[in-house]
Amino acid sequence: MAISRPKSALLRFLYENSLSLVVFILIVGTLAGQFVTGRHDYNDELKEMGLAELSAREYFGSGHFIEATFENWESEFLQMGLYVLLTVWLRQKGSAESKKLYEPEEVDDKPRPHKKDAPWPVRVGGLALALYKHSLSLAFFGLFFVSLWLHAKGGAEVYSLEQVQHGKAAVGIWEYMGTSRFWFESLQNWQSEFLSILSIVGLSIFLRQQGSPESKPVDAAHSETGR
Repeated sequence: MAISRPKSALLRFLYENSLSLVVFILIVGTLAGQFVTGRHDYNDELKEMGLAELSAREYFGSGHFIEATFENWESEFLQMGLYVLLTVWLRQKGSAESKKLYEPEEVDDKPRPHKKDAPWPVRVGGLALALYKHSLSLAFFGLFFVSLWLHAKGGAEVYSLEQVQHGKAAVGIWEYMGTSRFWFESLQNWQSEFLSILSIVGLSIFLRQQGSPESKPVDAAHSETGR
């Protein structure tokens, strides 16, 4: 059933971007909650170590907040980057998240530079097009490596503070990345993201959500692949 277009420009903007706007609000809300609770928790740790508590401004730039934030972001960007790449070549019979097993897909078509409203890299061609063809995965992996570095930077600061409290030397970012603690923090998040990929791929074979583009039609056969 077709949905009528809102007449108001504001309502049209809100409707057409409602998914991004709602998720953005959820991100800001949960990040704010993480900030408040994280500051209280970290200040409790600092008091136990006989150190001064951090103000809200100080905590925002602290290793504790940076590490906690980007440790999670890193795994999310890794998940999406791998998911984008794996679905290029790999298939799952019956899953709504897979391309069709044997039929050609529109996403595999060669870019058409003369197509109306084609993005400028498609019209220009050459290096711009070569990068644009892989820009989604490149963006995710770029964000992953930035988040990985910031996770290590924040973690090194917290780890060094603990080391000094025990009469040991502080560590740098590269040194911290060589510790089992850094990899424990990373791998426990990575495996949970891989589990979420497997869950959506596997569960979408047998289960449905009417109206969601992540689901096959309710009356589709379990063996039917793709949307």
